[in-house]
Amino acid sequence: MYSQAYIDYLVHFHGDRDYFECHELLEEHWKKDERGHRNIIWVGLIQIAVSLYHHRRQNFTGAKRTMQKALAILTKEEENITQLGLNYLSLLKLLRKQLALIDTYQPYKSINLPIEDPALLRACKQRSTDKQLVWLSASNLQNDAIVHRHSTRDRSDVIAERQANLLAKQNNR
Repeated sequence: MYSQAYIDYLVHFHGDRDYFECHELLEEHWKKDERGHRNIIWVGLIQIAVSLYHHRRQNFTGAKRTMQKALAILTKEEENITQLGLNYLSLLKLLRKQLALIDTYQPYKSINLPIEDPALLRACKQRSTDKQLVWLSASNLQNDAIVHRHSTRDRSDVIAERQANLLAKQNNR
């Protein structure tokens, strides 16, 4: 019923709080569909993770911008959010509260998405156990490998993809 990428997103979101990995998982899942046929719900969920990543690093400007984008998308996606086993109203309330904290420069605290489908929750807890992650653990702010992950990753594939896209655009002109 739910894709493995989505379950893994939720596991990292609520387990090791590796928001960068959350972004990577859903972006790859989102890009499997052809342009023009991609489901915007994945972008909204990606942006939640990106906002939290920025907030945890005290990048309040980036956190605010991406949370606002997430809210702009997700407020229009009640049916998709519900189909993903989340409580729509609780999610929007949570994200608005998070945006208010960001707006007032409050320190980051881990949040939990309102999963209301018991089958999804069981699948996430089992996958979390399989990955040796503690479900609903708080973010380890001392873990630089997760907190500052963007600065330590290999970006050669991203750079190559951007270069290929640029060349394709130039050739189409």
